[in-house]
Amino acid sequence: MIQFDDRGLLTAVVQDVGSQEVLMVAHMNREALMRTITGPHVWFYSRSRKTLWEKGSTSGDYLNVVDLKLDCDGDALVVLAEPVGAACHTGQKSCFHQSVDADSESTQRVGPGILIELAEVIHERAVNMPEGSYTAKLLASGTSRVAQKVIEEAGETGLAAADGSRDSVAPEMADLFYNCVTLLESVGVPMDEVWAELARRRR
Repeated sequence: MIQFDDRGLLTAVVQDVGSQEVLMVAHMNREALMRTITGPHVWFYSRSRKTLWEKGSTSGDYLNVVDLKLDCDGDALVVLAEPVGAACHTGQKSCFHQSVDADSESTQRVGPGILIELAEVIHERAVNMPEGSYTAKLLASGTSRVAQKVIEEAGETGLAAADGSRDSVAPEMADLFYNCVTLLESVGVPMDEVWAELARRRR
């Protein structure tokens, strides 16, 4: 029997039916599971955006369903699929492409993963609007103000680079990234659409 957790979710591990490589891990609610069973593509439930999403709907990198296998406790699912393109939003075939050793900061997301974590935090601030949160205050000021912050930070980043202030470029770029992700949240554009657009430009 399928056991959804207290949020109504089921962990789904996607595996390449041909190579047996693990491609990604996400979550399904009951509706996502039913749509996946119906096929032909895999569906998930986004915890950050609180909505259903069909893998590949924006990028074209679909996962074609072959089989579903439930674990013995009924609370996790293996989805055997034929991938069409990259499974990972970074453009990698699998989300599991980074090696971890004793020297790795394995508890922290690195590279583009930190942007996903940032987007999740900003979304949480947008939903709950906690008192004292700078992000909540910025979002409450409206899209025009957030857009203005992006323009300001882009200018400061460009000036730091043009002036040869190398030590200032990374902090200014971090400010720019933060405000860009906040702007995406303000206008309701998910990060997946940005990844998909970047993937199209790469080809």
